[in-house]
Amino acid sequence: MIHSFKTDVDSIEKPSQFNFPFYYQPHELARIAAQELQEYLALQTEWFSIEGLQEAGKMFGVLVVENLNGELDYLAGFSGKLAGETTQPFFVPPVYELERVDQFFKQETHKLDLLTQELQKLETDPLNTELIANYSKAAAENQQKLKFEKKRIQSRKRQRRIYLKEQKKLLPKVEFSTFEAEQRQLSLNDSFYLKEYDVYLEQKIMQLQQKFNLLQDKLNALRSQRKDGSNWLQDWLFDEYNFLNARGETKSVKNIFKSRIPESPPAATGDCAAPKLLQYAFQNNLKPITMAEFWYGKSPKSKVRKHGNFYPACRSKCEPVLEFMLMGMDVEANPLLESPVVDEELEIIYEDEYMLAINKPPEFLSVPGKSINDSVQSRMKKKYPDATGPLIVHRLDMSTSGILLIAKTLEVYHDLQEQFTKRSVHKRYVAILNGNVKEDDGYIDLPLRVDLDNRPYQLVDYEYGKSARTRFEVVERFDGKTRVHFYPITGRTHQLRVHAAHVDGLNTPIVGDDLYGNREGRLHLHAQQITFVHPISRKRTTLKTQSEF
Repeated sequence: MIHSFKTDVDSIEKPSQFNFPFYYQPHELARIAAQELQEYLALQTEWFSIEGLQEAGKMFGVLVVENLNGELDYLAGFSGKLAGETTQPFFVPPVYELERVDQFFKQETHKLDLLTQELQKLETDPLNTELIANYSKAAAENQQKLKFEKKRIQSRKRQRRIYLKEQKKLLPKVEFSTFEAEQRQLSLNDSFYLKEYDVYLEQKIMQLQQKFNLLQDKLNALRSQRKDGSNWLQDWLFDEYNFLNARGETKSVKNIFKSRIPESPPAATGDCAAPKLLQYAFQNNLKPITMAEFWYGKSPKSKVRKHGNFYPACRSKCEPVLEFMLMGMDVEANPLLESPVVDEELEIIYEDEYMLAINKPPEFLSVPGKSINDSVQSRMKKKYPDATGPLIVHRLDMSTSGILLIAKTLEVYHDLQEQFTKRSVHKRYVAILNGNVKEDDGYIDLPLRVDLDNRPYQLVDYEYGKSARTRFEVVERFDGKTRVHFYPITGRTHQLRVHAAHVDGLNTPIVGDDLYGNREGRLHLHAQQITFVHPISRKRTTLKTQSEF
């Protein structure tokens, strides 16, 4: 499991610090190790083949290590299972004690499988499917009959009200009082009839309902038993995950998450490549030098994953674990905690007494973040201390440059906000994509939601995602790249970046996209033009800026 480099790496200088795993550029040693691992994977035709991958892609990782003799080697790992197994030749094992856990885990999963089979047997039994269909049909018919009678009685009640008003004008007071009592009794009779009719309909299908309820009780009991068993097994498995760190300390995954929200570790915590690689290194007295993770194979339908691209470790599962495991190591500082635009002046491209527009530089926050306060919002507050309202009317991603509108009064803010809400503001972005886009223009419609396990990434989700639509047109193609104009119809987080990179979008990431493509210089995405109605003059106004690419 410890692999010698095939490439001569003696002349390559080692990094002075271990790379920060959640935002990094792979070191040359890690790139070479990843290339050698990919050459190995290309030979494993039972798992993958370049033309037609036999399973969805997989995240792999490499860890360059130094042994006690000062020689460099590397370890290889994968996230989750590979070809249905937790272990494979060539790769480091899981964190837990493999043989003991595997044996018990298989026994318990077999019990869960038996419950699943019993459930499926009940659910697919022809007699049960017929019972469910017959009961559902009978119950629906009863509902329709009851609904019809309710409407009929409501109609009669309305007619009685009208008749009552008419008779009040015609009848003497004593006679009207008697008449009114008769009408009230008719209404009571109708209500009594409706209740009796409901009972009558229920009695007609009572035997069928009793059989249906018995079946549902059986199914629910099995589902509950399976859920409880699965939760218990997951809890037991977490007890077996005990992580090492560079100091030689040990901590269970439950204790690692104890002070976190939520306290329960997410499912599959500890099964990612990074923790496996570090655990094996610490267990075998190997010094971690640098690490990288990459995607190999097909992109999944929800996430943006490109074959061969490097990706950071995931946040929700790996951040607490790696934070502990890297204790005692000299690790690079988190580059995302520093603002790269500290001394740069914000360019104002338009200003009057009511509002202004700035040209936001790339890698600068629109509003203060968790750890960085420097932003367009904070600077505008300093520059215009007497301004009322939230100032920032809309936002741009940190990595995106371009036009931002700023309101000086609350009234102007509300006016511009309403224009954005009604989608009467028109924006044009320019971007350079890392590949050739075949179509000259078109629309992309991929609903998006945040990846709860790995913020701030966005997922394509047709069930829970929010509508996200973009019009695009190609401006030019050059040197294997494509310059495009994007016209967002909606304004979701990372919308243009995902729509460009996703396999069902343009399948071509934006140049410099460190989340959905490859990190290389800045993100080549710029909010170039905006058209809106001026909140005071009511004139249609268009503002433009030039991109630096």
